Amino acid sequence: MTDNSSISGALAPHEKATPSSGQATSTPATATPEPTRLPPDTCHLSPDLSPATYAVFGNPVAHSKSPRIHAAFARQTGEPLRYETRLAPLEGFADAVRQFIAEGGKGANVTVPFKEAAFRLADELSPRARAAGAVNTLSFTAGRILGDNTDGAGLVRDIAINLAFPINGRRVLLLGAGGAARGALLPLLEQHPATLTLANRNEGKAKALAKLAQGAINVSSFAELAGQQFDLIINATSASLSGATLPLPDGIFAAGSLAYDMMYGQDETPFLAQARTAGAARRADGLGMLVEQAAESFFIWRQKRPQTHDLLAELRAK
Repeated sequence: MTDNSSISGALAPHEKATPSSGQATSTPATATPEPTRLPPDTCHLSPDLSPATYAVFGNPVAHSKSPRIHAAFARQTGEPLRYETRLAPLEGFADAVRQFIAEGGKGANVTVPFKEAAFRLADELSPRARAAGAVNTLSFTAGRILGDNTDGAGLVRDIAINLAFPINGRRVLLLGAGGAARGALLPLLEQHPATLTLANRNEGKAKALAKLAQGAINVSSFAELAGQQFDLIINATSASLSGATLPLPDGIFAAGSLAYDMMYGQDETPFLAQARTAGAARRADGLGMLVEQAAESFFIWRQKRPQTHDLLAELRAK
C-alpha cells in the first residue's frame, strides 16, 4: 500500500490502498529526466558494514511515510540500510528503477501511479503479485527484478493480529472492485472466511474481478446486500477520499462486527463515521495496513520481521 491513502484534515490520496492504476512505462523520444532524489531518512548504520540502499518510487512521493517507517525498522533490527525517496518521471519509471539498480540499489517500494508499471517491469512475480496485477515491492537479485505485493498481507496482519479479529470463519464483505480490492482478495481467501462477498456499484466489474481471483467469492450489487449481515466489512473504494457515503442497507453490520477502511487520517474517515452510525461494534482505519505492508517488504529484503506495535502507536500519537 505505501502511503497514498492518507486523509489529513482535507482528504488526500493514500498509498498502497488507493485503487489507482499504474502509468505506462513507455520511453519518451527525448532523454528521460533524472528522478528527483530526496534526502534519505537516517537508518541504523553499522561502522563495519556498508548500508544497503532502498527507496520508494512515486509521483508525488514527498509525503511518503515509508522512509520514516523503514528507518525505525532498521534501528529496531540493527540492519544496516539507508532508505531514499525518489520522484520518478511519469513516463520514466522503468528507466528510473534501472538507474537506481545501476547505482547499487537493492530493492524498492512502489506507490501510485507506478504499481502496474512495476508489475510489467518485473522479471519474476510472486503469486500474490500476479493475483493483484500490481507490484509494490521490488527486489534486485542476480540481475533480475523480482516483484511482490505486500498490500493484502499488510491488511490481513493488521486485522488478524493488531486488531485481534480472526478472519477465519467470518462473513466478510469487501467493498470495491479496483486495484485495492484486487490486491486484498487472495490474502483474504487464504484466511478461510466463512463467506467472502464482493460488492461494487458496477456489478459487472465486480464479477470480472471475482472470476479473475478464481476463488469462492460471492458477487453482489449494493441493493442485493439488503437482508444480509457481515462480521467484517472492508472499504476498498475511494469513497472516503471524496467524502461520499456508500449505499449500504440498514442492518448490514452483525453483532460484534468490525468496519475497516483502507484509508486513514487524523480524523475519523467518512466510511467509519457511516459505519459507526450504522451500528458497527468496532472500527479501524488503514494506518496499520500501511505499517504492516512495510514490515512485510522489510522482511522480504532483510529476512527479519520487525515489531510494529510501538511504531504504530507512535504514528497514531502524531
